[in-house]
Amino acid sequence: MHIPVLLTEVITSFEGLNNGVFVDATLGMGGHSQAILEKIPNSSLIGIDLDSDAVLLAQQNLASFGNRVNITQGNYVDMVQIARNFNKFHVDGILLDLGLSSMQIDDKQRGFSFRFDSELDMRFDKTKGISAIEVLNSFDESELADIFYKYGEERESRIIAKSIVISRPIKTTYDLTEIIYNSKRKSKSKINPSTKVFQALRIYVNQELRNVEKGLEEALKLLKFGGRFSVISYHSLEDRIVKNFFKKNSLDCICSPSIIECQCQHSALIRRINKKVIQPTEKEINNNPRSRSAKLRIVQRIPISEQV
Repeated sequence: MHIPVLLTEVITSFEGLNNGVFVDATLGMGGHSQAILEKIPNSSLIGIDLDSDAVLLAQQNLASFGNRVNITQGNYVDMVQIARNFNKFHVDGILLDLGLSSMQIDDKQRGFSFRFDSELDMRFDKTKGISAIEVLNSFDESELADIFYKYGEERESRIIAKSIVISRPIKTTYDLTEIIYNSKRKSKSKINPSTKVFQALRIYVNQELRNVEKGLEEALKLLKFGGRFSVISYHSLEDRIVKNFFKKNSLDCICSPSIIECQCQHSALIRRINKKVIQPTEKEINNNPRSRSAKLRIVQRIPISEQV
């Protein structure tokens, strides 16, 4: 069973939004959604997930809430239109948890984890887009190296890419992990040598960083004045996008410091609730090691009464 990350902190971020409508834009198995529906009086929720298996499980797990919850398969970048499909034009709270669920990581058929020997697919929605196996076997050496460096921050991207091209065809996770292991310099690091390449492939295949940028924009369009938006990220590339987006939209001026008089006509849309990022406690990490890299950032849409 998936253990929701930073669950107490997420619920706290939505305190006081009683009778509210919420969007869990990355529903997973529904752990966060269940807590929101249980802890926040008279709340209702729209759950969205790209993974059809997750949608089916969440429907089962949240069935007891009846018409308080509506669940659909879809991409969170389309959350405005999805909410409109349920006759909701603005909502009180939005949660975006950008991590993989335990179900996805532990599914031996999906290729997300190097712990199992499986076909390298890595798509959240297996009916759309290009799979990791297609990327590995058709992209040229420089394209692969760029993917590994840009999305995985893998410093040995070029030698790994060269070894992959020489070793084709590549079919399974174990094919790839063996190539990576034999390509990289041996290190005393506790991090598995395949971690960064697997991360990079998953991000590229699912266009995750582009989706994060678009999803953040969509969320602000959907959020009511005074509503709360909570985002959990798990690696530096995602977190940097979230941090910069929140910072920019919390400022009344984004002109260069060299400009004496403001010319941008930009105005703040949100206020940051936690300027210092929230991370799991040592106790939570011990109970759920997969939470160790999580970072929670919370913002509030500035109430209309406080706007200039």
